[in-house]
Amino acid sequence: MRIDVITIFPRMFEPVLNESIIKRAQNKGKVIIYVHNLRDYSCDRHRKVDDRPFGGGSGMVIKPEPVFGAVESIKSKIKGIKSKVILLCPQGKRLDQKVAKRLVKNKHLIFICGHYEGVDERVRDGLVDEEISIGDYVLTGGELPAMVLIDCLTRLIPGVLGDKNSLNFESFEGNLLEYPQYTRPANFKGKKVPRILLSGNHKKIQAWRKHQAIKRTKKKRPDLLVRKARSNKNG
Repeated sequence: MRIDVITIFPRMFEPVLNESIIKRAQNKGKVIIYVHNLRDYSCDRHRKVDDRPFGGGSGMVIKPEPVFGAVESIKSKIKGIKSKVILLCPQGKRLDQKVAKRLVKNKHLIFICGHYEGVDERVRDGLVDEEISIGDYVLTGGELPAMVLIDCLTRLIPGVLGDKNSLNFESFEGNLLEYPQYTRPANFKGKKVPRILLSGNHKKIQAWRKHQAIKRTKKKRPDLLVRKARSNKNG
């Protein structure tokens, strides 16, 4: 998979892309990530990429010319691969595991990081294939959502995680939260690991974990169980 990110703050991405699983995935060649400075595509001698909105109002809006220039330049270097352009913004579809699994099937993604009061509407109309939001709250820009999406997608790429089965037991798989996890010591300050986990009976352990996942989901995120029931009914 190749991911291109268009932003006015490219240095924000350096610490995230050069650590942990994302770094290892790049080293393995599982994902290639390029971060582009939107200002490099500005037609203004001062590298300006924003302007005041027509009709008045507060704040600034990202101009269409540099965004179109950046996307068109990136696409011109990609041969034989369909590119999907995603705008990170509050108006987008909320990111969840189902959305991530769909997006990771693409070989090339281009992320546009919105900023200020947003982007010129002609960017949405002429370039963007999909809008993604990471939640119903307002952030300064699309950079942090882009990082979240990159992390979410990278770990879904086959061969990135060491244990191929680990993805099957994480939170939100099957609309359930993950079951409780324990490690050594078996007794910490008088609090003991559940005996079933020490039994060696894998069938019973799996049953216990499923029960705990349902119990935890019912307590913390009952909405997920409603979604699961609807999904089973429609299926």
